[in-house]
This record gives sequence, C-alpha cells and structure tokens, in this order.
Amino acid sequence: MADIFLRGAIEEAKRGLSEGGIPIGSVLVCDNQIIGRGHNQRIQKGSVIHHGEMNCLENAGRQKADVYRQCTIYTTLSPCPMCTGAILLYRIPSVVIGENVTFKGAEDLLRDSGVNVDVVQDPECIQIMRAFIAANPGLWNEDIGV
Repeated sequence: MADIFLRGAIEEAKRGLSEGGIPIGSVLVCDNQIIGRGHNQRIQKGSVIHHGEMNCLENAGRQKADVYRQCTIYTTLSPCPMCTGAILLYRIPSVVIGENVTFKGAEDLLRDSGVNVDVVQDPECIQIMRAFIAANPGLWNEDIGV
C-alpha cells in the first residue's frame, strides 16, 4: 500500500487519465504537507513542458529557495531529464518514485547529484502505466520523445 503522499501522486495520475491525458502524477511535500500537486497535461494543454513534476512545481507556485531544499517530490513514474533538471535546479533533496519498470528516467543523474532517490515499485503505478502504454503507444512514444 502506497504512503499518503504517493497516494496523492496516484490520484493526480488518475485525474490526468480521466481528462484524456497521460497518467503521471506528482506532489511536492514540505513539512509533511502537500504544497503542490500536478499531473501530466501535455495533451490537455498542448504543452511540451507540462509533465507531471513540472505541472506540480508550477502549481506549487513561487517558493523561496530554502523551501525547496526541505521538500520531497513524489512522482508516479521515474523523472525524465527535463523534470530531473528542475529537481536539481531547485535543489529538491529527495524524490520518491512510484515505479521505473515502464520507464527509467534520469535517476542516475539525480543520485550522482546527491539527491536521495527511493524507487518503491508500487503495483498500482506500474499497472496504470502498462495499461496506458498498451492502449496508447503513439501518445506514450511522443511523450518520451521516441
């Protein structure tokens, strides 16, 4: 069973799917409070940047640098290089990843940069992505740049 914050990211992923988008969700947590939540909205917004983590950071609003340095970002799927770059830019020290079975992003870059990375291989996260990829291979390939 996923912890409460990963559950929040999963809820966001399901929200994105219900909107016709790619089911990847994320929440930003500081002091045991969700301060931002978001989901992949590339399809919904016709955007090249609204991956789950990027949308979450956008929705968290402008924060002081010291706030980001106390946060953990939860994401249902391993972060791509763009999202990894944002995590590193804002010096978010910890990332909890729902799964990296269906896609392994730039986790090594995060680790090499001193970020604590916890991949939990949550069965629900894996199932959501496997089902989406099977039903929508073209959209998925577009999302990851294939």
